[in-house]
Amino acid sequence: MSAVWIEPEIVPLPADARTDFKIERETHKLEKRLCRQVGQAIVDFNMIEEGDRVMVCVSGGKDSYGMLDILLKMQARAPVRFELIAVNLDQKQPGFPDHILPAYLKQLGVPFHIENQDTYSIVKRVIPEGKTMCSLCSRLRRGILYRVADELGATKIALGHHRDDMLQTFFLNMFFGGKLKGMPPKLVNDDGKHIVIRPMANVAEKDLTRWATHREFPIIPCTLCGSQENLQRKQVGQMLREWEKKHPGRIESMFSALQNVVPSHLMDGTRYDFKGLKVTGVASDDGDKAFDADEFPTVTARALPGLQVIRG
Repeated sequence: MSAVWIEPEIVPLPADARTDFKIERETHKLEKRLCRQVGQAIVDFNMIEEGDRVMVCVSGGKDSYGMLDILLKMQARAPVRFELIAVNLDQKQPGFPDHILPAYLKQLGVPFHIENQDTYSIVKRVIPEGKTMCSLCSRLRRGILYRVADELGATKIALGHHRDDMLQTFFLNMFFGGKLKGMPPKLVNDDGKHIVIRPMANVAEKDLTRWATHREFPIIPCTLCGSQENLQRKQVGQMLREWEKKHPGRIESMFSALQNVVPSHLMDGTRYDFKGLKVTGVASDDGDKAFDADEFPTVTARALPGLQVIRG
């Protein structure tokens, strides 16, 4: 008797199971994207090298939690050996739940250090009521973290700024500082003794928000400056979110522009020798072809609010 193959009955998954599978698949894609983007930044800017001891600054917000989480994943699969040590600066803000981070970091099994410094009282004493506190708070925090990095023997200091932070800083400097200046992915600090890295330079804030929800990080809100609604940075952030909502893809294009600078088509004589320009008779990439029409996508008046179409 010949064998008979019986077609198995296909039973559709329940709706809940299909939803769970879709969520799991999207979360896996998100994790892969975050690891890829962080890995790319590390490689592009040579952020982490063999034998590095990286001090990961953890504030209790979604960004720094996400950075530590992804760096731990990268550490397990990286081609170079490096150490991570998480550092939190407890600034003695009233009501700060100082038990949350130590408990979380212990559970995670990562080496950590909690630095206790009452910068809150200094900021409240020096800054008049109603004025923004970020500048002084940031300077105090940087000085303390540099000292702690020395004490811990850290070779790199990792901060949790992401792509949206970098764009906000660019526009803040342009709108209010009169400079084309952003937030670099890697820098040497003012005294030349510390290298600061931003491994999440390529990561979108919306992805970090989704990852924080998935990982259920114990978020600690900032009660010092986080509650100041009149900050220019918040206003610029809102502007960028509106642009992204109305014109998808614009954020990615602007971020790409930060990595594609053409000094010959700006106006900074210290970055390009306009005075010394001479006719050479040789074709150059610094010529006027940047203005050719086919360099730009088609733009309509609707795409750019306030744009007037001028016809020749």
